[in-house]
Amino acid sequence: MDLEKHPAAAPAAAAATPAAPAELRASDADRDRIAQILADALAEGRLDAEEHSERLDSLYAVKTVGELELLVRDLPVPGGTAAARPAGAGFPAGAAVPHAAVPPGTGFAENVVAVCSSSTRKGRWRPAARTRAVSVLGDITIDLTEAVFEQQVTEIDVTCILGNVDIKVPENVTLRGYGSGVLGNFEVRGEGHEESDTQAPVVIVRGFSLLGNIEARPKRGARIVDLAVRLRKRLEA
Repeated sequence: MDLEKHPAAAPAAAAATPAAPAELRASDADRDRIAQILADALAEGRLDAEEHSERLDSLYAVKTVGELELLVRDLPVPGGTAAARPAGAGFPAGAAVPHAAVPPGTGFAENVVAVCSSSTRKGRWRPAARTRAVSVLGDITIDLTEAVFEQQVTEIDVTCILGNVDIKVPENVTLRGYGSGVLGNFEVRGEGHEESDTQAPVVIVRGFSLLGNIEARPKRGARIVDLAVRLRKRLEA
C-alpha cells in the first residue's frame, strides 16, 4: 500500500488562472510596439502601402491587446522568423510572436510645451517618432514641411487647454487624426487627401482640446520629393 501523500497536485489544480493577456486593455506602449512592427513590415515589403494603411487605421480603433496582436499575427519576429505563441495565451496557436525583441515604448522622445507662452518647431529638423505637445494658455506651431523624417510613422500627441496648436505637414504626407474637443476644436484637414503619397511618411495626430484649438493640415506647395530635389540642386550648384 502506498501511504505517501502527494499534496502538490491539489494546490496546482486549484491555483487561480491568470487573466489572458488578450483581454487586457491596450496601452499607448502596446500600440507603439504594434505600429513599429507594421512599419518594419512595410519597409521589408511584407505589407504593401494599402495594407499598412488599413492596419494602421485599425491600430487606433481596437481596444484590447488581443485585437492588436491580430493585426500582426502573420508577421515575423523582427530579426528572425515567425514563431508560434504558446497555446492558451489568448491568441490562435501558430500565430506570429509579437515584437518581443524591441522593448515597449518608453514615453515621448521629445516634448513641446507652451504655458502662457509660445513654442515653435520648424525648418530642417528631425522629428522624433513620438512627440508630446502641451499647450496651456499658449501657442504651439509644429511645422513638418521641411522636416527630415527618419521613420515611416511619426506620432504627435497633443493636449491643449485654452491654447492653440497648429501642425503643418507636406501635402504628399499621409495625415491621420484621432481626437476630440470639449468646448474646443480638434480638426485634421488632410485625411484622405488625394495628393497623399503612399510611399511618403505617415503623420498621426492624437489629441484633446479643452476650450482650445488643435488643427493639423497639409501645406500646399510643400512636398517631400520637391525638397529633396531642391537640396540636390543646391549642392550641385
